[in-house]
Amino acid sequence: MTRPIELWYWPTPNGWKVSIALEEMGLPYEMKPVNIGRGEQFEPPFQAISPNGRMPAIIDPEGPDGQPLSIFESGAILQYLGLKSGQFYPQDVRTRTEIDQWLFWQVGGLGPMAGQTHHFRQYAPAMIKDQRQIAYGVRRYTDETHRLYGVLDRRLADREFVAGDYSIADMAIWPWILPTHQGQDLAEFPNLAAWMERVGARPGVKAGRAVGDALRGNLAAAGKDAEEARKLLFGQRARRA
Repeated sequence: MTRPIELWYWPTPNGWKVSIALEEMGLPYEMKPVNIGRGEQFEPPFQAISPNGRMPAIIDPEGPDGQPLSIFESGAILQYLGLKSGQFYPQDVRTRTEIDQWLFWQVGGLGPMAGQTHHFRQYAPAMIKDQRQIAYGVRRYTDETHRLYGVLDRRLADREFVAGDYSIADMAIWPWILPTHQGQDLAEFPNLAAWMERVGARPGVKAGRAVGDALRGNLAAAGKDAEEARKLLFGQRARRA
């Protein structure tokens, strides 16, 4: 019997990327909640799997050599799962390179920029009394996220999916399009809006997006009051051995 992959997870865009992939690929998995509001991502059991202290991470008890393999970084996890399952990540070098370009575009561009937009619009106002101090950050990251939405909208003008057939690139990008939290209006991006609806209608995407919904809530409900949770999430500095 195939042993399930351990998914160390909390329901966020990066977490959804991997839960969607597991559902789409039909790979058995077991969710291991990592409560980021309680700082569990900084505790030794998780740090042993993810040295960067960021989820998601996985442990495949049946790695390529039959031995357990742990992987952190959501992009690397998606590539591995695509290779393991033989799905949504074709072997053809040209196609795979096209997928990788858009996967890395999400990991290095859309994710960080949209994440900062979310931070300055949702969390920073509660952390900084003088709202003038955050105005530049709000404008800077909201505008950059708008630009990235435009890049994706142009890409989707003449195609159904980001890189050929539906792939891990679509799985990586879709969870990060959160216009309400990012100060965007999808009416400006009709190709992107249609793609969001198309991808979101897939049963595997619906199932993956729903994983851990019962865990999700405000930071206070995650086990700390909101201020303490924000300190845990946004006040970390280097840890020395």
